Amino acid sequence: MSDLNTVTTAEAPGGQPNVPRSPVKKDKPRSLAGDAWADLRKRKIFWVSVVMVAIVLVMAAWPTLFTSADPGACALSNQYKGPTGAALFGFDYQGCDIYAKVIHGARNSIVVGVLSTALAGVIGLFFGLAAGYFGGWLDAFLSRFVDIMLGVPFLLAGIVLSNRLSSDPKSDGIFAVTLTLGLLSWTSGARVMRSAVISAKNQDYVAAARMLGSKPSRLIFRHIVPNSIASYVVLLTLLLGINIASEATLSFLGVGLKNNAISWGIMISEGTQFARTEPWPLVWPALFLGVTVLAFIMLGDAVRDAFDPKLR
Repeated sequence: MSDLNTVTTAEAPGGQPNVPRSPVKKDKPRSLAGDAWADLRKRKIFWVSVVMVAIVLVMAAWPTLFTSADPGACALSNQYKGPTGAALFGFDYQGCDIYAKVIHGARNSIVVGVLSTALAGVIGLFFGLAAGYFGGWLDAFLSRFVDIMLGVPFLLAGIVLSNRLSSDPKSDGIFAVTLTLGLLSWTSGARVMRSAVISAKNQDYVAAARMLGSKPSRLIFRHIVPNSIASYVVLLTLLLGINIASEATLSFLGVGLKNNAISWGIMISEGTQFARTEPWPLVWPALFLGVTVLAFIMLGDAVRDAFDPKLR
């Protein structure tokens, strides 16, 4: 009689014992976000854009890490002097340190871009949800309103609205430009969100939740929004770079940030006056602006490609 604690193994035809095999672990199914992250980790353009965006954000939050010079300390005796150990980019026509102004100018550009994009995101989310979920006459009305907004020339509307909102001469114009860009840049997001909501609300899990008696608010915020928000967030990433460029455009035209604020757009406007003889006061802020906008657009493109299986 064999001991119950003894484990016996059968022999294979070749005389070798059959060793019990451990069960093969099956990979757990990954979510859309998991698949996107796995794809993003392999993309060099994603990591390059992340590093560039991180540098710009640190520059905007803590400019003193990059320079200890005061951007407002100007002396006409330094007018158009070349680069020095303290002023890496030289001086402009007012004798101001170009490097210090470029570093400190990142803050206003990033603040206006982030706040205006957040405002546009809230407005677009509301319009897209309402039109996509309820449909019918509300969808038709909101869709026609979005079409009308898209038909308004963005630059012309931005000039008029920003000029009206920044009537106070003591204001630096940050609030006016932020509100202007937020009110004018939500339309594309609303259309994307509407399409995503229409697609999500027709899925089986939403129909099942509706049959179980879920209220509309629960359906929207528990089932529809989490499954529709990915493409919307990607669009907002692209919009952030566009709004940074739009702020610089309005400031360049004189209807954006005021002269008592430091902005890449203002620096570009000032630099164009003497660009033929002294190009560097124009080149450096334009270069930083272009690289920043490119970084956010590259990041948005990479994330969009990762979240869209058709583009992989």
